[in-house]
Amino acid sequence: MFSFVLFIVHALAGTEPSAIQQESGLMSANVGDTMVLQCFYQGDMAMHLSWYKQPFREKPNLISTIYKYEECATFYHEFKDNPRFSVQSSNGVNHLSISDMKSLDSATYYCGSAHSNVVEFGKGTILDVKGIVLRNTVLQQPVSESIQPGDSVTMNCTIHTETCAGGHSVYWFRHGSGESHPGIIYTHGDRSDQCEKTSEAGSPTQSCVYNLPKRNLSLSDAGTYYCAVASCGEILFGDETKLDIHGKYNISNWSYVLQNDISYTAFEEQWESNSALKVDELVNSLLRKWHLNILVPTGELSLVYTH
Repeated sequence: MFSFVLFIVHALAGTEPSAIQQESGLMSANVGDTMVLQCFYQGDMAMHLSWYKQPFREKPNLISTIYKYEECATFYHEFKDNPRFSVQSSNGVNHLSISDMKSLDSATYYCGSAHSNVVEFGKGTILDVKGIVLRNTVLQQPVSESIQPGDSVTMNCTIHTETCAGGHSVYWFRHGSGESHPGIIYTHGDRSDQCEKTSEAGSPTQSCVYNLPKRNLSLSDAGTYYCAVASCGEILFGDETKLDIHGKYNISNWSYVLQNDISYTAFEEQWESNSALKVDELVNSLLRKWHLNILVPTGELSLVYTH
């Protein structure tokens, strides 16, 4: 707990750049694969480096620690004497290797450092290990969708999985442009009323459908959406749904007021763009052209001439 408090305080202070650079985002692998999670560090100070595993909606577990000038890492808990886990450490490098991957390896992995009474962590890598057992699958639709602001879309997640005593939970993630990693936007909890149970070769299975409706979409809703189900001790992710929102902006009947209070219509123009930033760029160029300052930035823009 003390380490995490130090980390939070240092993050809020923001006085120095982070010494840890970790791959972030979602990485996928299959059962039996080998995956190397990369972590780089910088600085001349002596430091201890560590790896943590955080299963979905659980607390982080310490995997390993190593002193900067040592060659071999120390492993803890279930990772101790486990040949599937190893650390590749050298100058500026602290990579975690996981071999013969299993579904239970699905989690978020954090690389950390401790030096000068400061604890820092990387942004975290979400690792999704897909099982090869076909009765546990997640089908996500649509694959991609291109729409206009104000439109609506419904994404669905169809899950075929074994029935477990603990039930299952479904989560939706969104990874927006410029964001370091996906964030949870919605959870369905355990909703067995949306499932149909079947029995195949004596193994009870169920098929469940979950919908995520999005209404009156705006540019901020664009991004890549993921569906995930936690069931039977593992987490399964759908492929992805890419949501592209193409904005259309009408810039019309803009008026400005001269210092002698005479109103003029500046221009009337329709302009299409995929980015609100481009709208800002257009507005700024017009202001420079007419030497204008915006007084009321809502509705029909009121401008005052400042030449």
